[in-house]
Amino acid sequence: MDLVDADVRLSPDAFAASEAWELFGEFREGIDWRQEEVMVFGRRQAVRRLVAWHGDPGARYTYSGTPHEPLPWTPALERIRHRVQAIAVCEFNAVLLNLYRDGRDGMGWHADDEPELGPEPVIASVSLGAVRRFCLRHRKRRDLRADLALPHGSLLLMSGATQRNWVHAVPKTTVPVGERINLTLRRIALT
Repeated sequence: MDLVDADVRLSPDAFAASEAWELFGEFREGIDWRQEEVMVFGRRQAVRRLVAWHGDPGARYTYSGTPHEPLPWTPALERIRHRVQAIAVCEFNAVLLNLYRDGRDGMGWHADDEPELGPEPVIASVSLGAVRRFCLRHRKRRDLRADLALPHGSLLLMSGATQRNWVHAVPKTTVPVGERINLTLRRIALT
């Protein structure tokens, strides 16, 4: 994608449809999904999606004031990790899984810029299931925006200065939409 101050690449068919549906089914039934709460303006609030954190031992991650200890990689998660590492030419040691149950689930504007990700993190985002809108907005130049429909089986790579200069969101929608599972692979500085 041609974005100022960013390096964003979309591979719409990183996973064939049949393989992507197989992975979707494995994650939908085999992951220990959790409803999290985060601190928003000093109040605990339920997150509008279900999540799970998996990774190498020591790949601890904190966002929105919530610490995460990694669960072990499953065989299906390892399969995705190896495929994505080959495409991204980058190693990942953890993955955040998000389950968007319907259009009422979403994610507000944010950047994946926590200190344990380093100054120029590589975020590899795999989308499985329903197509959802993914929005990007420049932090300083609010007129610079991009909206993408992330298809089933796609891989979106965000690297370089992207997290420093852009924020992203998965907006809620009133349009009927099915379940979507999103995996964001990343490299955590081990403690």
